Amino acid sequence: MKISTKPYGKLPDGRQVQLYKLSNDHNFSFEIINYGGIITSILAPDRNGKLEDVIIGFDDLSGFLKDTSYINALIGRFGNRIGNSQFELNGKLYTLAANEGRNHLHGGPHGFHTVLWDAEPLDTADETGVKLTYLSRHMEEGYPGNLFIEVKMLLTDQNEIKMLYKATTDEPTHINLTHHGYYNLNGGKTNVLDHVLKLYASHYTEVDPALIATGRILPVKGTDLDFTEPIKIGARIKRTGGYDLNYVLDKKPGEMALAAEMYEPESGRVMKVFTDQPGLQLYTSTHFDGTVTGKSGNKHIQYYSFCFETQHFPNSPRLPQFPSTVLNPGEIYRQATAFKFEVR
Repeated sequence: MKISTKPYGKLPDGRQVQLYKLSNDHNFSFEIINYGGIITSILAPDRNGKLEDVIIGFDDLSGFLKDTSYINALIGRFGNRIGNSQFELNGKLYTLAANEGRNHLHGGPHGFHTVLWDAEPLDTADETGVKLTYLSRHMEEGYPGNLFIEVKMLLTDQNEIKMLYKATTDEPTHINLTHHGYYNLNGGKTNVLDHVLKLYASHYTEVDPALIATGRILPVKGTDLDFTEPIKIGARIKRTGGYDLNYVLDKKPGEMALAAEMYEPESGRVMKVFTDQPGLQLYTSTHFDGTVTGKSGNKHIQYYSFCFETQHFPNSPRLPQFPSTVLNPGEIYRQATAFKFEVR
């Protein structure tokens, strides 16, 4: 396996952004920049060995700097939504940056997706990758505590992209890290409505009209949200208006388990997601409207890609019945997710 690096452009303040290319012996590779921890490409073979880029995005840094959709970036301190941009912790009320109406989304407008991370190449016998680190200062975007984050983005010889997260804090705080990749397994030639999805999740977290989790966990059986058996994403999408929902995974707490499988029939590509997190957000690029142009001149049209965001449950800081997202001094936050690419 190999790793190489080259300059990718400069931020408006003059700081240099680096691109790291990771490749293995099976003609599989992905590229990542240290701005936002953004994955800029994933080259995966189809059933005939043809390589195509299976993650959407932009041709250069300027596209990612203008982007408002968190495309392919690391998300923090808290992935997904927190209602009213507030939470109470140990008797104190904290007010967060409101960036989706009155609510807080994906760590705020200046969350981890906008950070220039420190980066260090990693290379072992079994995997190659990049270690990204960042110190999120006390009260950044409204969160208490100095939070030190380390994310390893690794490539294995099994065509797996592994993401290993670690964090420590000097004050109690909330944390829910994820990665917001926008995938299209047909190489971006069409939308993803013919992709076939199976989720290992028989329940979901209910949301209100503003997509804020209410605290209720409901079964998917008998609804248009049920992917417990493989079915095309587009089969019921008109009735739902698109998917932007957290699924409760059918597994033991902390267990690393298969959470989702996406199959693209034309290419034969399969993407499997393994995670130790309790939830997975399915998002189908519902807000894309064709006004943004991405790689190779392709328009970001509605349903052009899908997202699998492994996570704790949305709005958890305000819902004590959900698994806790509190990190205390002396504790270590850990999260592991792997995206494995195969062919069928």
